Amino acid sequence: MSTVTVSEGSVRIRKLTEGALCVALSVVLSYLKLFKMPQGGSITLEMAPILFFAYRCGAKWAVGAGALSGLLQMLFGGSIYHPVQAILDYPAAFACVGLAGAFGERLILGALAGGAARLACHVISGAVFFAAYAPAGQNPWIYSAVYNMTFMIPALILSGGAAWILWKKLGDTTPPR
Repeated sequence: MSTVTVSEGSVRIRKLTEGALCVALSVVLSYLKLFKMPQGGSITLEMAPILFFAYRCGAKWAVGAGALSGLLQMLFGGSIYHPVQAILDYPAAFACVGLAGAFGERLILGALAGGAARLACHVISGAVFFAAYAPAGQNPWIYSAVYNMTFMIPALILSGGAAWILWKKLGDTTPPR
């Protein structure tokens, strides 16, 4: 049996191609909303391609893909009220999803970490820039955390499950990291 060596350049091209496909799929899936919250946020499968890419290629590549996905979502119709809010809710939040790749094949732990980091971005944005939506007398940090968990937890369960199923179906086709 002969061994085939893959050049570093071809691995890089494969990762760039897979990353571009996952970014495009993430943006498309962001439009397929299963449930939409009244002041923004929705349950979608948009994290699934980024989680899948993170499992395959690692955090370094997936953080960049996630940031690009968030940037494109922002440019194609994101709600922008302040420049810092825009960064937190879009490129930073989705870059955080890519952190799942730092956990290697511990897929569930990676998805939880990436989802928690994304949730943190949305909670900060909500508490700082959307505190006026909190009911009178309620702490805006608690309100933001509860509001954002309402859609983030189901979205993470669905996206993480979809990414895991895809990962299991493709087996050991992972490119070298």
